[in-house]
Amino acid sequence: MNLLLWNIFLALAWIAITARATPGNLLIGFILGYAILGFAHRREASSSYFSKVLKVVSLSLFFIWELVISSLRVAYDIVTPRHFMRPGVVAIPLEATTDGEITFLANMVSLTPGSLSVDISEDRRILYIHAMYIDDVENVRRKIKQYERRILEISR
Repeated sequence: MNLLLWNIFLALAWIAITARATPGNLLIGFILGYAILGFAHRREASSSYFSKVLKVVSLSLFFIWELVISSLRVAYDIVTPRHFMRPGVVAIPLEATTDGEITFLANMVSLTPGSLSVDISEDRRILYIHAMYIDDVENVRRKIKQYERRILEISR
């Protein structure tokens, strides 16, 4: 049985022991299960599970940070009389090759306020996004590439 299934099993066991089926308690059980598996796992047979879980947490925190920052930027632009928008469409060259990687990247871009995935090229090498704030095209590309790099670390 792989380590993710064991971790889920331990989290569900934690819920059964505490008799509280809440999302917060499930998260606590998942964290405790992760720690138990980390101590119980033999070091000779290394698994990428432990590093991938940390990368998923890192991507989640990065996304939440970007979500807060972009939400504040859009909200500030709405409440001020002068608009700071410089909208446009930017082509982002992709390293992602699978449908899942491209879809996940496009969804993360679209969920962030101020940006929207518009289209992907026929050869699936370029993602076109609409951004509300294009002060520097290379800066927009760099931000999207940060998302892509983190997604690729998890998926590969």
